[in-house]
Amino acid sequence: MSKPAAASSGQLRYFVVAPEAEAHRLYALLETEFEDDGLPLSVFEVDEAKALHEVSTYAQAGADDVEPRIREVMAGAGIALPLQLEELPDIDWVAHTLAGLKPVAAGPFVVHGSHDRQRRHSGLISIEIEAGLAFGTGHHGTTAGCLETIARVARRERPRRILDLGTGSGVLAIGIAKLLRTPVLATDNDPVATEVAAANARLNGVSNLVRTATAAGLRSSAIARAAPFDLIVANILARPLMSLAPSVARAVAPGGSVILSGILASQRRAVIAAYAGQRLRHVSTIWRDGWVTMHFQR
Repeated sequence: MSKPAAASSGQLRYFVVAPEAEAHRLYALLETEFEDDGLPLSVFEVDEAKALHEVSTYAQAGADDVEPRIREVMAGAGIALPLQLEELPDIDWVAHTLAGLKPVAAGPFVVHGSHDRQRRHSGLISIEIEAGLAFGTGHHGTTAGCLETIARVARRERPRRILDLGTGSGVLAIGIAKLLRTPVLATDNDPVATEVAAANARLNGVSNLVRTATAAGLRSSAIARAAPFDLIVANILARPLMSLAPSVARAVAPGGSVILSGILASQRRAVIAAYAGQRLRHVSTIWRDGWVTMHFQR
């Protein structure tokens, strides 16, 4: 496998073609290996006659640890197949993809890009999220699941003190602010994400309600001053969510709700156990495209 030029700033696609059973075994192993990295993984059929499937993942050029980690996983599993590489053109894939995406309705919300700004979305709360550097355009099952659950919880509980933990593009905080017309604290450990979230809040006319702050987990003065919260929303990944369970439990008010996503269906029971251990009761689960969104209550 040839190495890409060091100057490349595009994306790389690593892929392995294997018989179906071996491909799915490799997919499961890589899913565990890269769970905390958020790298996209896929497995799909490429040759029906030969029952061959392809396992692939994408990484930014310059991410030097991805290839050796894949090779280590394959070696440990005894998978002696070629690891292939495709270098993708250096274009803004987020913008390129979003331009072709249709608006997504989730509960009372519709999430869209600027290219659909003029289209009427009768009776729905419009959230405009442009392509950018932060996660969250509404097209992923976790974001849509969160928006649906937020709407249900908001109708029943009318929360007033709200935290969007790991806000990304700010789509959830913006939706909450538009639905309830109440302040939302939106935090992320990435300063770029908080800048993007603040810009999106301005774009959607709720900059007076959405306050952003850069914070790692729940350890920040901004969160400490605003706690306890009637509602905490966190669309992150399963392992970080489980490690944050004690901090989340301390930050949510008695009777308050917690909405969690970024969780694969196979990880659901482990997350429920982590939060049940903090005396948070599992209320409901939404299933979308292999991902789950869960509602807990203290």
